[in-house]
Amino acid sequence: MLPAQQDVLNIVQAKFLAAEVVKTIHLNVSVVDGPLENDNRILTLVEYNKSFALFVLVSSRIQPISFSDLSIESVIPLDQNFSFETEPVSGQNYVILIIRYKQNKYEFKIEIGKESCNFAAEIIHAKEVSLTGASNFTWLEKYFGTMNQANRNSETSISDQSDFVLIREGMAQGQASINRESMLKYQMKLREPEFTQKQEFTIFVGTWNVNGQPPSASLKSWLSVDEKPPDLYAIGFQEIDLSKEAFIFNDTPREAEWQKCVMDGIHPNAKYRLVALARLVGMQLAVMVNNQHYQYVKNVSFDTVGTGLLGKMGNKGGVAVRLELHNTSLCFVNCHLAAHVEEYERRNQDYKDINARVNFRKNPQAIKDHEQIYWLGDLNYRITDLTNTQVKTLLQRNEINTLLRADQLSQQRERGNVLLDYSEGDITFQPTYKFDLHSDIYDTSEKARPPAWTDRILWRGKGIHQISYRSHMDLKISDHKPVSALFKSEISVIDQTKFRKVHEDLLKKMDKHENEFLPQVMIDQTEVVFDLVKFREPQARYIIIANTGVVPAEFEFIKKLDEASYCKDWLGILPFCGSINPGEKCDVKLEVNLETDLESIYDILVLHLKGGKDMFITVTGNCQKSCFTQSLSSLVRIRVPIMQSNPQQYNLARNNQSPILYSVPRELWLLVDHLYRHGLKTRDLFESSALHEELIRIRDWMDFGSQDPLPGTPQAVAETFVLFLSYIKEPIIPFELQDVCVAAASNFQNCRQLLIQKLNDIHRTAFIYICMFLQELLKHSNDNGYDAKTLASLFGDILLRDSIRNAKPQASRGKANFMYNFLVNDLSALLIPK
Repeated sequence: MLPAQQDVLNIVQAKFLAAEVVKTIHLNVSVVDGPLENDNRILTLVEYNKSFALFVLVSSRIQPISFSDLSIESVIPLDQNFSFETEPVSGQNYVILIIRYKQNKYEFKIEIGKESCNFAAEIIHAKEVSLTGASNFTWLEKYFGTMNQANRNSETSISDQSDFVLIREGMAQGQASINRESMLKYQMKLREPEFTQKQEFTIFVGTWNVNGQPPSASLKSWLSVDEKPPDLYAIGFQEIDLSKEAFIFNDTPREAEWQKCVMDGIHPNAKYRLVALARLVGMQLAVMVNNQHYQYVKNVSFDTVGTGLLGKMGNKGGVAVRLELHNTSLCFVNCHLAAHVEEYERRNQDYKDINARVNFRKNPQAIKDHEQIYWLGDLNYRITDLTNTQVKTLLQRNEINTLLRADQLSQQRERGNVLLDYSEGDITFQPTYKFDLHSDIYDTSEKARPPAWTDRILWRGKGIHQISYRSHMDLKISDHKPVSALFKSEISVIDQTKFRKVHEDLLKKMDKHENEFLPQVMIDQTEVVFDLVKFREPQARYIIIANTGVVPAEFEFIKKLDEASYCKDWLGILPFCGSINPGEKCDVKLEVNLETDLESIYDILVLHLKGGKDMFITVTGNCQKSCFTQSLSSLVRIRVPIMQSNPQQYNLARNNQSPILYSVPRELWLLVDHLYRHGLKTRDLFESSALHEELIRIRDWMDFGSQDPLPGTPQAVAETFVLFLSYIKEPIIPFELQDVCVAAASNFQNCRQLLIQKLNDIHRTAFIYICMFLQELLKHSNDNGYDAKTLASLFGDILLRDSIRNAKPQASRGKANFMYNFLVNDLSALLIPK
């Protein structure tokens, strides 16, 4: 079998349960007398418990890349009613494969060759095996409910199944009733084509990086450029506020200012209502809908993901809004990815983090599961391997296609690293970055950045047709130009009369069968064992939940008695709930991320099946110790890197039974010393996010020790410094002292006395050491861009961190005020307290 065919066979196998083995496939099959473009069928022979069936699959792509690309058109059991033959066609390189089952006849065109000979041999052998024993085909019943609607309702159906799919043989007696609501929802979904129709809606998507500028120009030339008003707007901004205040406190008056400017600039020939407004620092996304459609919008939700410092801060990341318009789920994602031409890998990682971490807390929970997705923003991909002069020369010659071959986003998409399943319209406009302010002239500053298409709009989903993709050069207040795209998108609209008719029909049929059976699922493993778990090195395992019954299976991981959550803090489950249709499966991701001091992990998960039984899954693994999760009191007692300490040394230090060897932990000194020598003049030292691999290398360097220099850039070491202070077992200012410290923040002498009287020697020395380093940093503020208020706000929340960790941090002004006292006053008297 050729490698390409083997790849497709593996994808087809994923469509079935593990016990249902795909024996062989035949690609590029078309229906006789069908349309010319209908050759995306795959004939598939499947075996289960020595019974065989032939599946006719239809692929939405020429070659499928996922099992979700495949739908089942027909299911044909290989029993005594099955027969097949081939009929040659004179002068052609194909034969007609004729399959008969009961009164039905199927004719397919297949190419003559080794593939067709092998396929026919497998069918003959399977038919012989089936006839030697008593084959049971009840396993096929679940697939009738997943067959294409046209085939299920056709007169040439392979069996006498009704349009309400049930197993009627082999039913156990006395089973409890299924969940009526989920069954009804599933059956309505199967019959959706009977009561819905596709209608085209115009969707306007716009993106603009405004470079921290206030709104000082009308947006009509951007938002009202089309003759007819759109049905829906999705408008994304980046960098609406570049102030340190916005970065640290996530608070800005610019949100209201820009949103008012948007509402003033949208099309004057229609009235619009705001559906959702989401913002994270400088990223803002507003979704508005034409008033006449507002009543058909439901299940609105939004989420934000910061990918900046610690993978949390919101100077970079994304904001997303999801909604359902009529009967179609839509998702809009506005992002601002990592800057600088060489940082394309970090941009790729930002994209993956946004996809993985956005959770709408509604079904569907994830971005990827929506029917239509629109991805917009300052993606920051640049032109590579060309100088500024070369780029401008090509632009003057209007050789846009030549330039696009050097476009990083196009290159990364071709390599499968980012936005793989998305489409983008043809780019016919000039690069939208970087311009001199208030001009159409590309960057003439000393840096002279080459022009680039940083601002993009892409989409994913069926029924989306882009009408236009353009930039708007007349808006000049930023160093970026705004971009917009207009789409005609097919939205599924419900005919209420037909809906009620189908609904009533199903209710009558359900009444007859409601008590016949329960939902049934299988899980592929009930014991999940992780490899050695390391500090902040996420590790994933997958469990497969397969619906082996004939009704939808609604599952949810539920809390155990007296526990606050359905899983431990170190574990993430996605999705933690959902619904699986008959014959389908759900891959559930279990991801462990260790951020505390544990020797091992252990949890029992309770998987609850609505209307069915509970199942139990154990999660276990051993953990590797790290300096990042120890107490200051332990670390000052350990002379060597923590992984070099023997168990006796380690346990004595943890129990404070060994002598104090250092005034501050050696790990803290190493980080501060490196930053003092290499980072004092680094611009925005604490605002960029390092690659995960860089942080892992520095962590291992600190935990295991090395004769090599500390690895990583100053920014990566700075993030490690913040990481260390954020995850040590107890904050520098212990939890029990924080309220009194905040209360004393208005007076330095009161703050000083608190440190002397309340804080133990180890924590006080570490606090003063850190503050004195930050004072050194402030001596170079002209180079690094920091002032005392900014550093106080950033480190106030770190040194006085909350007991409950906040995934989306927002600085406390009280803690910042306390910290500020120690950055602007002389601390020498605190080194040896009287």
